[in-house]
Amino acid sequence: MKRIKEYKKLFKIEGPIVLKELKTAYRGLVKEWHPDKFQEQEKKDEADVMSTQIIDGYHFLVSIAPETKEANLEAYKKTITEFQVSDWHHKSMLLEVTFTDGNKYEYFGVSKILFGKFVNAKSMNNFGKRNIFNSFIYRKSMKASVEV
Repeated sequence: MKRIKEYKKLFKIEGPIVLKELKTAYRGLVKEWHPDKFQEQEKKDEADVMSTQIIDGYHFLVSIAPETKEANLEAYKKTITEFQVSDWHHKSMLLEVTFTDGNKYEYFGVSKILFGKFVNAKSMNNFGKRNIFNSFIYRKSMKASVEV
């Protein structure tokens, strides 16, 4: 959640993320912080760090935007209903779940207590569907790899 708040603050977004507004803010920040605008090496270095943060933040916020989630909802539902949990990691309110189809999702704001219940549930998939997968802000962090 901290990461979401920091990026929303960087892009001056209050409330839900609207892709059109995010893109406008992104373009403005990229112009403002482009390293080629600066002559001094110290300022160029600062701009380089900021532009990397702006790019990372933009891609992150796009991945959790309601419009993005809506566009990918069918594939997400297929993953959480037809495939099993194959791996999981929890660190600082972030739960990362890998499914047997190779897709990996991050769920933001999952407490250590809820994570413990998830890991110890008789069926992680059922517990996840009831308590996590549709209840927390999430984003796809890795696509399934296609084998040839």
